Amino acid sequence: MTAADYFSSSYTAAREKFRAAARVAGAAPESHRNPASGPAGEALSTDTARLGPRDAARLLVTISATHGAEGFCGSGIQVGSLAAGLYGDLPPDTAVLAVHAINPHGFAWLRRVAEGNVDLNRNYVDHAAPYPANDGYETLRDAICPRAWTDAALARAQAVLDAYAAEHGDMALQAAMSAGQYTHPDGVFYGGRAPIWSHRTLIDILRREGAGAARVAVIDLHSGLGPYGHGEIINDHAPGTAGFGRVVAWYGDEATSSEAGTSTSAVVQGHTLLGVLGALPGAEVTGITLEYGTAPLDEVLTALRADNWLHRHGDPESAQGREIKARLRRAFYPDADDWKAMVWERAAEVQRRALAGLTAA
Repeated sequence: MTAADYFSSSYTAAREKFRAAARVAGAAPESHRNPASGPAGEALSTDTARLGPRDAARLLVTISATHGAEGFCGSGIQVGSLAAGLYGDLPPDTAVLAVHAINPHGFAWLRRVAEGNVDLNRNYVDHAAPYPANDGYETLRDAICPRAWTDAALARAQAVLDAYAAEHGDMALQAAMSAGQYTHPDGVFYGGRAPIWSHRTLIDILRREGAGAARVAVIDLHSGLGPYGHGEIINDHAPGTAGFGRVVAWYGDEATSSEAGTSTSAVVQGHTLLGVLGALPGAEVTGITLEYGTAPLDEVLTALRADNWLHRHGDPESAQGREIKARLRRAFYPDADDWKAMVWERAAEVQRRALAGLTAA
């Protein structure tokens, strides 16, 4: 098999390929049924595969499709890791857990978000506390999510966004769009008002599978930011914490940080690692996002905004709707053999480094 063979063209094909690869690798896949259905009425599930001792003190966790449309990338990595025998000779007292399609709804429907338009990677906040504010989004929301998707409307919206960037800087504009917002359920990067199914399911999986682990490494697999095919290692811990220091020790200068201003990503609220830390309070957790570049940032953000408009105001079955969906798919999954090879090789390297970090004294 080549690296391209690990990747799939749909959620259903990816799920079948993952479960088959898990069985061949010696893992018994487990399913967690999502209450929703796919576009053809198909059942939706998050699947897991575990290799290594059940009571292992060290656990490597990979997660795909936190953002549904990014599941093409993450699933290919997980299938390849199982099919290529990456875990065939695990260190002693070490296990691996692959969580496949944690947001199956978004993966199947070709959306970044989960049910209810919720961005899962903004949903891991304390929902009993006041929600984080995003003043930039409030200022720009009508330009970020215009009511019409025409050339004239987009030109007017772009002028507003460009003016904001000129005054505050490009990263401030990116943060206004993508940091997360909790006030507009029909907008982009909406974090929700309660833990959604995918949030609750991941916590349940981690509490069960990680109950005996003293050291846990987490790799959340994403696509859409950075140079084509490059896998950026983003340190998900806050600077000054022990977890931040471990990421630096394991991955060196390659590890970037949104909070330190060295990442392609803006600082985001309610990201996955916060949920992991809450689920495994007794473990030493070292978490990163492995983010793969696909297309220029403005193309990716425009594709997301277009998809948001489509599901608010448009018709997904129209010619315009099909073009918007194709554009969104390209923004997160270039579907090219060279890109897939770059993605796979980097993922194998990063996972080996994670396993080495887990087992280091």
